[in-house]
Amino acid sequence: MQQAILDRVERVADDVVSLELRGADGRLAPWTPGAHIDLSLPNWLTRQYSLCGDPADRERYRVAVRLDRLSRGGSEYVHLFLREGRELAVSLPRNNFPLVPASEYLFIAGGIGITPLPAMLRAAAEARAAFTLVYSGKSAATMPFAAELRSAHGDRVRLIDTAEQGRPDFAALAAELSPDALVYCCGPAPMLDAAEAAFPAELLHVERFRPVTREFPPNTDFQVDCVRSGRSVQVASDESMLDALNHAGHRVPSGCREGVCGSCELAVLTGEPEHRDDIGAPPGRIYPCVSRASSHHLAVDL
Repeated sequence: MQQAILDRVERVADDVVSLELRGADGRLAPWTPGAHIDLSLPNWLTRQYSLCGDPADRERYRVAVRLDRLSRGGSEYVHLFLREGRELAVSLPRNNFPLVPASEYLFIAGGIGITPLPAMLRAAAEARAAFTLVYSGKSAATMPFAAELRSAHGDRVRLIDTAEQGRPDFAALAAELSPDALVYCCGPAPMLDAAEAAFPAELLHVERFRPVTREFPPNTDFQVDCVRSGRSVQVASDESMLDALNHAGHRVPSGCREGVCGSCELAVLTGEPEHRDDIGAPPGRIYPCVSRASSHHLAVDL
């Protein structure tokens, strides 16, 4: 973890504030476009936020937080109680939504889903790649960073007020898409579902804030062998692998507990994982907050 000072809180749209964090000891860990951090709040909650500042600025991070009317305590605390000058613990950045090099991009954002994209637009511009951002919101007042992005990138940014103009026509965008272009999309679940229906899977990259509802086989018991500690932990069918490890004294970091943030990642040494995450666990990795084992035993580097 890193320590940071909350330098500035700024309202950037209706129900959205920007937080500017300065490294308490100077420089902060480097990051790449698409990365996010875990922010440990003073009310004992940890929440994940996409980094939306400049990756070249090693002294500051910037995130944006939308007030969720059904808040579980995170966004509500940020909006109502968090004040400038507070020291906060911040994780090292993780990137489950990396920008793949390409000659052309189509970026699509809905509402607070804009947050991972400003750094991507900056990187695309610096690489002299062709790009367009299609950014939609319920109204101009609800769209953070809209004026800032329009000022930086001109008519390559298309702003859509859905109350007046309706939703973006993804079928039309797909028909116009260059075969060399990659599509990056972040926003509410219906937008992501529409994007997945419209664009070829091999060209589309999405980041979800909530997991997709899917069917899985019934849970079964299995054993986790923690190789470094030399201990074995039984995981019952009615508990998660993460909870079983934590109850056994292995303090595995965790954030979302929904398989979308990646903070609980473990290395798998032997056995067959049953992946239930929405990130797409790389080979040899598992997210124990949601994933389980297809084999009776699973050995992890813990």
